[in-house]
Amino acid sequence: MIILLGLGFWQTDIHWQQLHKEKPTEEVTQVPVSREAFIKKIAPEAQKLEKQYGLLASISIAQAALESNWGQSELSSKYNNFFGVKSSAEQPSVKLATKEYENNQWITINDSFRVYSSWQDSMAAHAQLLVNGTSDNPQRYATVIQAKDYETAANGLVTGGYATDPTYADKIIHMIETYHLDKYDDK
Repeated sequence: MIILLGLGFWQTDIHWQQLHKEKPTEEVTQVPVSREAFIKKIAPEAQKLEKQYGLLASISIAQAALESNWGQSELSSKYNNFFGVKSSAEQPSVKLATKEYENNQWITINDSFRVYSSWQDSMAAHAQLLVNGTSDNPQRYATVIQAKDYETAANGLVTGGYATDPTYADKIIHMIETYHLDKYDDK
């Protein structure tokens, strides 16, 4: 089961259950990657993007981990999309079932998601989205980019409309604090 958060960003239900120590309701068929290995793999890229764009590395790592189930989701493992970015016309895409939070409930839809040539491309596109905002509001995520701490940045994601999940900022902050991801931040 996939949960879409806001403007095309999602997480798997399995990860939410694991984060809260609940037993998964469906079996994961991939060989699990350790959380430490996932962090070690993407942290240097997140730090590079922080230097280039100003996006805190901890935010980038936490979002990638949360939304891709530590790189184990189908969208991330097969299509290099760590952030559930939806595709627009003329972009490589794959159609998958997803859930969105609307009118205080989760609904299931099928949507087209962007396919990336590498996970690094996915991370760079995510940073560029936060820096450039959206066509209707280029300043949409300015708070995230200008933030000096991960709490402000996480809350800025929600106020900017990045996620529809009302607990999204709490999930990101919990992820950062649980795995001490702020040690990767340069700010």
